[in-house]
Amino acid sequence: MLIIAGHVEVAPAQRDAYVAAFHDLLRRSRAAAGCLDCAITADPIDPARVNVFERWDSAEHLEAWRAVANAPDPGIALANNHVMKYTAADERPPFD
Repeated sequence: MLIIAGHVEVAPAQRDAYVAAFHDLLRRSRAAAGCLDCAITADPIDPARVNVFERWDSAEHLEAWRAVANAPDPGIALANNHVMKYTAADERPPFD
């Protein structure tokens, strides 16, 4: 399993427009083969922060999606990008 997680920072006045620019991509991503979850959301505390989360069942599905995703260019500059890709070896409830 692959997890892409972290956050980007944009100008606070542009954050909602940045998030909205990805709504169609998110709808399509969630319907893509192998996508277990996907979200790009405004942080509830930091007005410049956009949280990014994707979970994929395999690298093959992620790469197939990336080849056809056609991600938007919102035309909004990133002040910082703290998004990383992780490989997960197992899965279990967090509080068991």
